[in-house]
Amino acid sequence: MALIRRRVVVAPDAFVEVAGWRMPRRLSPSKYRFKYRLASVVAGECVVRYDNELHKGEHRHVAALESPYPFSTPDQLMADFNADLVRWNRAA
Repeated sequence: MALIRRRVVVAPDAFVEVAGWRMPRRLSPSKYRFKYRLASVVAGECVVRYDNELHKGEHRHVAALESPYPFSTPDQLMADFNADLVRWNRAA
């Protein structure tokens, strides 16, 4: 069941997309029944992305760096994603 799917255009060449679903069962190795994808795309390049893939689990990408992400709640997920967006925008 889709919980949210929203794309916000933030500049002519940039957008942020947030998508989340409640799944009928958890996706291994996750402990949760949520599937999510949060992404910031600039000039066709995904610069920040948080997602959880089947068999890969929760993780995030900031530029070329991928690291595990310790998902706890949807609110914390949004806060962490927004914090990475702020840091990336300051560095860009």
